Amino acid sequence: MKTVAFLLSSLLLAATAQAANEPAAMAKPDLAKGGAISNQVCMACHTADGTRGAPANPIIAGQHAEYLAKQLVEFKTGKRKNPIMQGMAAPLSEEDIRNVSAFYASKTTKPGFAKNKDSVALGEKIYRGGIADRQVPACAGCHAPNGAGMPAQYPRLGGQHGDYVEAQMTAFRSGARANNPVMTTVASKMNDKEIKAVSDYIAGLR
Repeated sequence: MKTVAFLLSSLLLAATAQAANEPAAMAKPDLAKGGAISNQVCMACHTADGTRGAPANPIIAGQHAEYLAKQLVEFKTGKRKNPIMQGMAAPLSEEDIRNVSAFYASKTTKPGFAKNKDSVALGEKIYRGGIADRQVPACAGCHAPNGAGMPAQYPRLGGQHGDYVEAQMTAFRSGARANNPVMTTVASKMNDKEIKAVSDYIAGLR
């Protein structure tokens, strides 16, 4: 009987120790706190709900929370270079980043449109089929045919400002943006005309 009691006591102690060593479950994001951070830090460039602000700044409404959080962390650590965003991300805690990312992800973006009808065909061809002779993969393979992307892996692109997409593709190509080796390789094989065409096509994708 004493042996059974001893074994039960040992098992209980082991289970308690294991539970103590396991990380606490991540708290659910607080959208209200995320909204407050948006009003204090983000809205001047990204608007209060992350929709269609200046073309130089990304539309972040409806963007995957995991992707937004990853970018904020990389701005904060310096892996992704941008003096303005590095300054904005620097004081944010892990909880702040989770909350503000979830806040913007919860918003609905407004449809965009392509501006250059003459390049739409080329942009669509690259987005849906890539550039075979240079081994440029189809954008749709990672970012989905409608530009919805894949949470935690690939960002939502559909309806994004064409000017912003073009700037990021150019930065990947030049090495100015170096936080995604796959995109650096893809962009390095594309010329200005191709980057501009696919960026403008993405702006109208929905």
